[in-house]
Amino acid sequence: MIEIADIEAAHRRIAPWVRQTPVMALTQLKTPMPGTARVILKLECLQVTGSFKARGAMNRLLVTPKERIVRGIVTASGGNHGLAVARAADAAGVPGVVYVPSTVSPAKVARMKVWNARVVVVDGEWERANALALEHAERSGALHIHPFADPAVVAGQGSLGLEILDQLPELDAILIAVGGGGLIAGLATAIRAKRPTVRIIGVEPDGSPTLRACLDAGRCIALPAVTTKVATMACRQTDERIFDIVRRTVDDIVLVSDDEMVATSRWLWFEMAVAADLSGAACLAALRRGLPGLATATQICALVCGAGPEGTT
Repeated sequence: MIEIADIEAAHRRIAPWVRQTPVMALTQLKTPMPGTARVILKLECLQVTGSFKARGAMNRLLVTPKERIVRGIVTASGGNHGLAVARAADAAGVPGVVYVPSTVSPAKVARMKVWNARVVVVDGEWERANALALEHAERSGALHIHPFADPAVVAGQGSLGLEILDQLPELDAILIAVGGGGLIAGLATAIRAKRPTVRIIGVEPDGSPTLRACLDAGRCIALPAVTTKVATMACRQTDERIFDIVRRTVDDIVLVSDDEMVATSRWLWFEMAVAADLSGAACLAALRRGLPGLATATQICALVCGAGPEGTT
């Protein structure tokens, strides 16, 4: 799907359009984390539009001929990708349309509208929203930007891996939240190419164990149902190419509950004044429970991939 050269090119291409987000150690905690490893937050929640998705959407825009987007850009999203596409369409000066499932965060919908996107709320899961987005693209001629089954999007997300490795030269483990799998596929490609000994752990909701189910089955399968309420991490089936990258590069996929993500989002706000959405809290939710597979790690990066007000109330 992608190679390290694609990620390096994306990293250079999108540099004027994205932020280098900071890293911050978890210290001075009222309720300490289990284990002895130094835990470092990568605050991608401070990225433009509030998540890593700005990287992939902008890379897709920049590699697309201008004549291909004159009729606008359309996507389907649980929230964060929609925000990124809305911003990309606004930057290009073309109409942006985002189809979202009914479980989407109202705060994210409001922000998409500030970026001048038309938002269509769909009764059903992300897959239903995506089917309608594809119909819209076919009908209107707009460019459809898929949130994970697009090599340019995955390469853009992979730029985050290069940035993390530059900031954390002593990193020996990283946790990455998983929805459709584009983020972990991009980061794992970059990390395996540059620092192959780093342990890579994906974190999924137990109500949408998309990649965990594929790994257990030994093939790319669709979930019979998605029960998580976290729209940004809800996906019935990943892309075959994403699964191929994950099974070659990722060490493990662990599951957390919606309640654990809610509690951790609140904990993160209390302890660090970081406003993470539930996907942004997923990695720390797994670490707070304790992961035996990371018992020997000395420096762990927990990616806070998205911003949101869920933990602040």
